[in-house]
Amino acid sequence: MNDQLPLTNMQVRDINALLHPYTPLHTLAENGPTVMARGKGVFVYDTHGKEYIEGMAGLWCAGLGFGDEELIEAATEQLRTLPYYHLFGAKGTEPAIELAEKLKEIAPIPISKVFFTSSGSEANDTQIKLAWYMNNARGRPDKKKIISRMRAYHGVTIMTASLTGLPFNHAGFDLPIDRVLHADCPHYYRFGKDGETEAEFVKRLVDNLRSMIEEEGPETIAAMIAEPVMGAGGVLVPPEEYFRAIQPILDEHEIILIDDEVINGFGRTGNWWGCQTLGMVPTTVSAAKQMTGAYAPLGAVLIPEDIYQSYVDHSARIGTFAHGYTYGGHPLGCALGVKAIEIYQRRDIIGHVRSLIPLFEKRMKALDAHPLVGEARSCGLMGGVELVADKKTKRPFDPKAGAGARTSRILEGHGAILRAIGDTIAICPPMIITAEQVDELFDRLERALDDAEAMVTREELRNR
Repeated sequence: MNDQLPLTNMQVRDINALLHPYTPLHTLAENGPTVMARGKGVFVYDTHGKEYIEGMAGLWCAGLGFGDEELIEAATEQLRTLPYYHLFGAKGTEPAIELAEKLKEIAPIPISKVFFTSSGSEANDTQIKLAWYMNNARGRPDKKKIISRMRAYHGVTIMTASLTGLPFNHAGFDLPIDRVLHADCPHYYRFGKDGETEAEFVKRLVDNLRSMIEEEGPETIAAMIAEPVMGAGGVLVPPEEYFRAIQPILDEHEIILIDDEVINGFGRTGNWWGCQTLGMVPTTVSAAKQMTGAYAPLGAVLIPEDIYQSYVDHSARIGTFAHGYTYGGHPLGCALGVKAIEIYQRRDIIGHVRSLIPLFEKRMKALDAHPLVGEARSCGLMGGVELVADKKTKRPFDPKAGAGARTSRILEGHGAILRAIGDTIAICPPMIITAEQVDELFDRLERALDDAEAMVTREELRNR
């Protein structure tokens, strides 16, 4: 963001041509966009030549950074060989077959089939359609409601935005639609009651979930969808026993557990899958983002054999399985997915992430002492720094003050790109980041927090 120089021709062209997602459109023309020109490793460079540490891996997805020659070569070879084909009508391609095989090998649970989509939103949307299809196949036409959670993020289609438990994703869009329920958010710092231990907090959430299921009727509930660590809700790490505590309730009522690994998957938490880090045993899995290192769009749904057989049975009754996407299983994305997983394995990216976790946690923990910070939390190479007006009472800033968004702009001035989720600053660097670069990223963050504290004090934002 550049608030001082006049807008460049590129910025003016951008404003005149693009509708920007997740952007305050009413201020865009005044401030202008930051237009990126190139990237290398963990760094990106804008059209002014300014260097930034890309501390969000783009949108949680560029796990192998920018300009990886192996990925570029894999993409080029695939484009020369077969630039496009589809999987409709019993057609197949070798990249789709090979990637599905690799996903089955590394899946956190036994998987029979892989269904490809173009994105994480499409993967989660497909999960819901398939849960409905399964229950129709099994003669349970009323078992259709889906439990999500407050502060969850599952996408932006009509259904996945309804599952998302964030007000901005509903306001003005006539959402959420019916069949969607929202359980409690498992964030102890923000939603634990005074004097309540973490164990008591988990018990309360479990009791509330049980009550919701009983009141709605378990015969009406098809699934619960959950991220192991809630990413776009503010990098919210649940208590250690949370998933182990809710699992028996779901199993008792034949409610499948959909694991949204779109952000958590492919090594981000120090394991292949976030569910392995958080003690979650899912029924099905959604994947996307780091699956291709972000070098091409791709999503996937991982399906166990018993559920797949219900699709086969219903296909026989109806005459076909009528669901799919033009670009689902695109050979370019699949070829990149195959190469990305190969790189994760050959370069031991998960081992590298694990080696950095102690340093990442140490630098995160040190931020707890900052006067602006209420809680600094992390899991693997993913963290959230929650800014508060009052550390003692956890009182948040008035949303109209824009403390998080303004801190994000200050960060850009210090050469670091992080994401403001409300007043939480999210951190999710490419997994190839070095220890020295981790330190540099946090050094820039600390300087920015100091400047933000000065701004908050100067403008008396705590008094609003």
